[in-house]
Amino acid sequence: MLALDNLPPPLPAEGAISKPQRGNESYIALVWRRLKRSWTGMAGLCLVVLLLVMAVFAEFLAPMDPKVTDVGFAPPQMPAFHDKNGNFVARPRVYALADSADLDPVTFQPVVGPDYDHPRLLGFFAHGAPYKLFGLLPADRHLFGSLDGQPVHFLGTDKFGRDVLSRAIHGSRVSLMIALTVVFIITVIGTTVGMVSGYFGGRFDIWMQRFVDLVLAFPQLPLYLALTTLIPVTAPTNVFLAFVIIVMSALGWAQMSREVRGKTLALARIEYVRAAMAVGATDRRIIMQHIFPNVMSHVIVAVTLAIPTVVLLESFLGFLGFAVKPPLISWGLMLQDTATYSVIGTYPWILSPVGFVLATVFAFNALGDGLRDAVDPY
Repeated sequence: MLALDNLPPPLPAEGAISKPQRGNESYIALVWRRLKRSWTGMAGLCLVVLLLVMAVFAEFLAPMDPKVTDVGFAPPQMPAFHDKNGNFVARPRVYALADSADLDPVTFQPVVGPDYDHPRLLGFFAHGAPYKLFGLLPADRHLFGSLDGQPVHFLGTDKFGRDVLSRAIHGSRVSLMIALTVVFIITVIGTTVGMVSGYFGGRFDIWMQRFVDLVLAFPQLPLYLALTTLIPVTAPTNVFLAFVIIVMSALGWAQMSREVRGKTLALARIEYVRAAMAVGATDRRIIMQHIFPNVMSHVIVAVTLAIPTVVLLESFLGFLGFAVKPPLISWGLMLQDTATYSVIGTYPWILSPVGFVLATVFAFNALGDGLRDAVDPY
């Protein structure tokens, strides 16, 4: 007689569907698996990664030096795959604009057109303006540009003849740095105040929430403008930038603290928190070990949704001249050239920074929506 341990396992019943066996997955693995199912969340994640890479490697990705000036406004130079006769060519090129011998019959000005006799060949890893990668490594290679080192303006130039595309790429560094710094400060202060206020409750919670109400009651835009005008015009650029970050952070933490407090009030009444109190756990341990991990999912989503808000605010304040001062570059500062309708109508390419702002807002909003669905167990 065969031993029972040597018997083969029973076969599944006919028509039964075998389910895949999964091991115990961590919470992060579960969130990642849910996030991968959302195409908008993954698209936002990819765009966020590209934006961060663009900000880190701005010198390498920018085709020109953003501070080099020229004659003034110049239209975009689009890559072409044809010669002056219209024949197809394999290597992309751009044609610089040149004055022809013909005169405009209305303005009697020389007609400006592409110079087909002197094409500028394009290629990857082209030599260009020298720079220091990360401020340390000297280099002169750019991802894409003219092979002969001649200036190429894919998005045109501004009123001082500076390349718009290169300035937009470098501007992403300042704009994203402001947004990430402000959101980091807001998250630290708002999460700490919200958890402490919701956990202890009582008179401390009442007074703290009245202070939060006072901060939320301020009209933020007039206060931003009033506070930023307190800095002298002659103040260093870094001081002005630091003051703007402090002002944005001081007025933005209250909403985060209110949301975290609501989550903490619910968590403080759960059985495992009361059990920790009963066995004599300290308040610090309860907050850090039991409450903080459970509010992190909400905080992460709130952070991804707060970054585009700060980016829009910085762009608006920069447009008004209250966020960044030259020689720093930001998307809002670049939009100062669009202050008049006549300039926009004549030189529409100076609106290009708006595309970078829209891409950033969409990326973080899409990532936030995807994370919100991924961290929700229901």
